[in-house]
Amino acid sequence: MRRLSFLILCVLLLTPVLSTPGKAASGSKKILNLCTLHYPSDERVEWDCRRLKRGETPEKLFGDYWEDVLRFNRVDRRHVHEGVSIKVPKNIKDVSGFSPMPLTWSEAEEEGKFILIDRTEQFLGVYEFGRLAFSLSIATGDRKNPTPAGMFRITASDRWHRSSLYRIENTLVSYPMHFGLRFHISRTWVGYWIHGRDLPGYPASHGCIGLYDEEMQKRYYGTRKEPVLVDARRLYEWVLSPLPDPGRFTELKDGPRIRIIGEPPI
Repeated sequence: MRRLSFLILCVLLLTPVLSTPGKAASGSKKILNLCTLHYPSDERVEWDCRRLKRGETPEKLFGDYWEDVLRFNRVDRRHVHEGVSIKVPKNIKDVSGFSPMPLTWSEAEEEGKFILIDRTEQFLGVYEFGRLAFSLSIATGDRKNPTPAGMFRITASDRWHRSSLYRIENTLVSYPMHFGLRFHISRTWVGYWIHGRDLPGYPASHGCIGLYDEEMQKRYYGTRKEPVLVDARRLYEWVLSPLPDPGRFTELKDGPRIRIIGEPPI
């Protein structure tokens, strides 16, 4: 009996923790009016609320600034459709290169790679020796399904990670969590990852941190034909560089540290 218990324990320790708790791929109720979500950085930009009509797309409405407007709303193209209300800057150039993240972070001054995640702003900043290299829109967990706050470190990577509990809506397909970067395992063996997913414009996970992944959306949802928003791959490659990517679950030694701060807006 003792030998059997020991073997079970070994299996648990050696098996990668794959997903966060819950039965649905999205942890929050759908929000169609993104203007109701308030971020501190909203005060920097004068904006109006616009309810989208049939046939209106970010590209048609905002031209070269469509990606900036989406980042301002923390939403991807698949979730911008008829009936959804978004924040539209009065002067479109005010959101050019939009980022609410600080340009420097003193805690990261001695580190070549450091990640700051602001749950309040729903944004992620990548720092190299304390200076902001780039920033990305995210979707964290909400207050009922929180993303843990504090200091963490990336301990594993998995380019084609998949959920062991969640499925794509109305299918039997395990939810893809591509370009996965594990940063925490709870006391109850729940794994928390940064990975590609849908960004509906509000905190929507059960605790993981989601990034734009239109490559995944094209494969599983048929949109977009030409993926542009590929933040999950960008962060993944930055973390692993200059090491080669084995393309499978891999434990990482001395991965970048992560600081998670703030409270989600819902």
